Amino acid sequence: MEVNPAQLLENGYIILPQVIPPKQLDHLRHSFETLVERQKIVWVEERNTEDPPGGVWETSAQPRVFFNEVVDQETDNTVQFCLHQNTLGVSQKLMSATNAAVTLMALMCNPVKDHGPASWHRDIDPVHQAPLNGMQMDMIKNAPGYVQWNIPLYDDDVFWIVPGSHRRPNTTEEHQHLLTRPQKPIPGGIPVELNAGDGVVYSHIMLHWGSNYSTKLRRTIHLGYRAFGSPVYPIVNHYYWQPDFAQKLSRSISDQFTHFSQLHSAQCDLVESIFRAVETKKAGPFLEGIYTLHPGEEGRMVCLVFLSKLVDKIRTLKQPETQKMSVEERASAISEHRLNFYLFEDFAQRFTVDEANLIWQRFATLYELIQKETSRAVLDLSSRVERYQLVNMPINFNLPDFIQSWEN
Repeated sequence: MEVNPAQLLENGYIILPQVIPPKQLDHLRHSFETLVERQKIVWVEERNTEDPPGGVWETSAQPRVFFNEVVDQETDNTVQFCLHQNTLGVSQKLMSATNAAVTLMALMCNPVKDHGPASWHRDIDPVHQAPLNGMQMDMIKNAPGYVQWNIPLYDDDVFWIVPGSHRRPNTTEEHQHLLTRPQKPIPGGIPVELNAGDGVVYSHIMLHWGSNYSTKLRRTIHLGYRAFGSPVYPIVNHYYWQPDFAQKLSRSISDQFTHFSQLHSAQCDLVESIFRAVETKKAGPFLEGIYTLHPGEEGRMVCLVFLSKLVDKIRTLKQPETQKMSVEERASAISEHRLNFYLFEDFAQRFTVDEANLIWQRFATLYELIQKETSRAVLDLSSRVERYQLVNMPINFNLPDFIQSWEN
């Protein structure tokens, strides 16, 4: 399938026909429905005492099946589709990457009762990741390091977007709209009308909207892919699946996910080497590591901000009070999802408490600069909309300044 990466960078999305080969559509529908029924059983078992009998299936506005958790050999065509040239292959091309990996495999379903529209949003959080303009410019100047897909099994027009909004912050009008009328159509917003089997691949930084979560049958595959060997260090650089899930599937699938795990492990080795260089104040190895992790000359400070957030998570996980918490509490303490938390905890095991604290201290000046801008720009940290207002990267602070700050 031919795609033009420049189109994604310009518009923020590309609509592609017949991403699901027509001969596979009915089989995929059958397999995914089997997985939905399996997940319903899980939700019944996991429901809280105050929940209705069906649990999440009955309470959620958009029941979402992470199908890697319920797949087996009988239904592994669902996972095989995630490895298809029309999905994985296209994603790799769009990200200008030597390798790409699946990060997320989900199926979005209709609710059992009408819930109406969701709120307009971007799938990023500048306060917890990096200032918005930094993330946007890193993508535009280099390449997207991560892409998302919606691929409906039945005709779908729920998804709306604001084309081009991945390239800029919210306008004043958009900001007010998100604060006061977040569930209404926004000026410049358009529906993405997809026939069954078509797909839209898009930048998750873009403003988008679930326009109507009604009881109309909806089964839409939602996928994420990250780059390896691209010009950037991706915004989403972890997996929402456990490595062992693929071991019970076909050999080709198992081998592919083993490869994905190896790619991630190699990246963790590189990131650890960067942190060790910071710890020991070795500027040369530090710069070598950053240049390898983020080959693109522009945007390397965004990469460093991402790494600073990872350091903060490691430090939090290493604290004695955190280690006494439950898994759910520890995941919440670092603002991560139950499906990817294990990767952060595994990585934290590479460091002692003292090492984590020392590396964190080396980032102190960068933390202070970002906190200063956050305090200026974000009026309410509890508001997702207000956090989009953290736009600007630190001024006059680059890699040499970061190295110099180790002496402070």
